[in-house]
Amino acid sequence: MLVDRVRSGRPVAHVAAELGVSRPTAHKWVRRWRAEGEAGLADRSSRPLMTPHRTPATVEEQVCELRRSRKLGPARIGPVLGLPASTVHRILTRHGLHRLARLDRPTGTVIQRHERDRPGEPIHIDAKKPGRIPDGGGHKALGRHAGRPIRGMGFDYVHSAVDDHTRLAYSEIHPDEKVTTCAGFLTRAAAFFHTHGITRIERVLTDNAWSYRKCLTWKQTLNELGATGKLTRPYRPQTNGKAEHFNRTLLDEWAYPRPYTSNTERTEALTDFLHTYNHHHCHTALGGKPPNTRVNNPQVNTPRPCSERPTGRAFQDQKVHPCATSH
Repeated sequence: MLVDRVRSGRPVAHVAAELGVSRPTAHKWVRRWRAEGEAGLADRSSRPLMTPHRTPATVEEQVCELRRSRKLGPARIGPVLGLPASTVHRILTRHGLHRLARLDRPTGTVIQRHERDRPGEPIHIDAKKPGRIPDGGGHKALGRHAGRPIRGMGFDYVHSAVDDHTRLAYSEIHPDEKVTTCAGFLTRAAAFFHTHGITRIERVLTDNAWSYRKCLTWKQTLNELGATGKLTRPYRPQTNGKAEHFNRTLLDEWAYPRPYTSNTERTEALTDFLHTYNHHHCHTALGGKPPNTRVNNPQVNTPRPCSERPTGRAFQDQKVHPCATSH
């Protein structure tokens, strides 16, 4: 946009003021375009060519060795090697050793995030209950005082299924979480995963809700799919962490990113959110790639990282591709 306006004959200073950038920045982009064409407008790394004051590689190796062998923290490694604790922490972070929880205690090797080797083993299922929105909007649209909750509005039950290996997600909104609702959702979720190449569900991991724990209809549905049911440890939602993390993303990027004027409007927005999450969401556990890339190409292990996460307003209002800066 900046180059197009300059090419039309506009002064660079005027164009810079219109776009909210400094004149030196505007001149820099124009010089790049004149020297290299369209390729010169691509983002470049801001990493310096030389870092003369960086800690020598041999010292960094000593820091890493003390971390692996003795499990020492920055405050204890620093005095041993004569380094500030902050420097030691940056070295450990650079090498992925800053969290002891990610190290295997006997060997000191970095343990990757827990993840199953193949799709469908297992599928994580959970339900979230955001409050329904009255017609005209709730407190986010009208303000805390004007948008007081209306008695009897109740909740929407958002049932979600997340594949452990690919992070592919499927959600539906229902008025309850009764056993027939849960069983029907599982059947449709299995059909969704099947269309995306996950042809077999081996296990289904859920919390200890009554519908999953005691009801025969749920167990019969599992048998029809050829899957086994697995329950989390009581009072340990971390066991079902992938579904819980998806619920957090669901609230941040679908349920609460902007003020909806009705419950129907929010419900209709769920389809767009799921498409964005599965096809464009830069998932950190997948190296910055969206879940559908792992379904289509399971061998992708080092994809190009994404520089921006999608925001609710970007996906809802502007329909901006959340990974636009890296594609």
